[in-house]
Amino acid sequence: MQTQRNYEVLSNEAGGVPIKAWTVGVPFEDEAKKQLRAMASLPFIHKWIAVMPDVHRGFGATVGSVVATAGAVIPAAVGVDIGCGMIAVRTTMRAEQLPDSLGKVRSAIEKAVPHGRTDNGGRNDRGAWQDAPAMHREAWARLKPGYDAILEKHPRLGRGPDLGHLGTLGTGNHFIELCLDEAGQVWLMLHSGSRGVGNRIGSHFIELAKEDMSRFFIHLPERDLAYLPEGTEYFEDYLHAVSWAQEYAAMNRELMLRSVVESLKASGELPEFELTEAAVNCHHNYVAREHHYGKNVFVTRKGAVRAREGDLGIIPGSMGARSYIVRGKGNAEAFHSCSHGAGRVMSREAAKRHFTLEDHAKATAGIECRKDAEVIDETPGAYKPIDAVMAAQADLVDVVHTLRQVVCVKG
Repeated sequence: MQTQRNYEVLSNEAGGVPIKAWTVGVPFEDEAKKQLRAMASLPFIHKWIAVMPDVHRGFGATVGSVVATAGAVIPAAVGVDIGCGMIAVRTTMRAEQLPDSLGKVRSAIEKAVPHGRTDNGGRNDRGAWQDAPAMHREAWARLKPGYDAILEKHPRLGRGPDLGHLGTLGTGNHFIELCLDEAGQVWLMLHSGSRGVGNRIGSHFIELAKEDMSRFFIHLPERDLAYLPEGTEYFEDYLHAVSWAQEYAAMNRELMLRSVVESLKASGELPEFELTEAAVNCHHNYVAREHHYGKNVFVTRKGAVRAREGDLGIIPGSMGARSYIVRGKGNAEAFHSCSHGAGRVMSREAAKRHFTLEDHAKATAGIECRKDAEVIDETPGAYKPIDAVMAAQADLVDVVHTLRQVVCVKG
């Protein structure tokens, strides 16, 4: 690789568009490079692929990639956690007003928001509502007409939770946190997406795209890069369904934030507080119509946040690392994007083999969070150093606030 400006250009013997990677000083695995080279060879990629410093191999397509396409979309480049993203808001509370022990604060959040997954996601799943609250039902009533329109053409997408997952956290790297900024102000921050319904939409259209590739006798470097050409039967259906799932995801985060605020105010553990400004609510797994380099294109960000000039975004670290509220610089070569987090440096299974409970407890010292074997795959050492990730994208964003968590709820 040769260094050019503030990014690296990845060589690609297979040909195709260039790959510009904001990865100076951070790990960049060979498997992720292989995925990116395969995608770069597709004929409808616009200009180049932009790679964020949190890049790592993903299911179907590379996490931390920004792909502009003309005349086609790749469902796997969005993935199955459609609309996954972050929301954060500053409160009027200060660090010195928090109780010495935050165990009851964490418990209040865990009681207010269904999280995790049990019963194989069945009827008794603790991560879903058995009887959704009134504000969740009202929100679902606004979302349901769009959902019904999708089901008219793709009825199999209705076979699973919908309202039952609205306002719930999920599992894996999804979280809810209380954080302190550089001035000692308390923030609420959380990470989640479109839950089961988004998973069904993503999986369904990935399979339909693969079927179309077989039907049209199109041979791909990797089967997961199956795409939907503009003008074909499922192209508009997919864009409509993805847009709806992104609305669901944003609403999911807003409802959880409201539930957290209500639970903390009622807990008796904290002083009276208010929210001080509008929340930052941003997707990092999605597709949008945008204009870049003289052309209207579809921009797919998988593990990346839009960072136009002035855009506010959120870049979380890990359970034991700092997070950042950032303002975009509008870097055109990165298609106005930045990373969505620190990015994994090892797989979940590798993390479980590599780290001990003692390692995890040490890495999360001073943070009220789970310290059991079920969250070892999310331990801070499984992620890239957030300082290096931020340094690698200094030309993409400015830091507005630096946050460190004091409470972390995981699914």
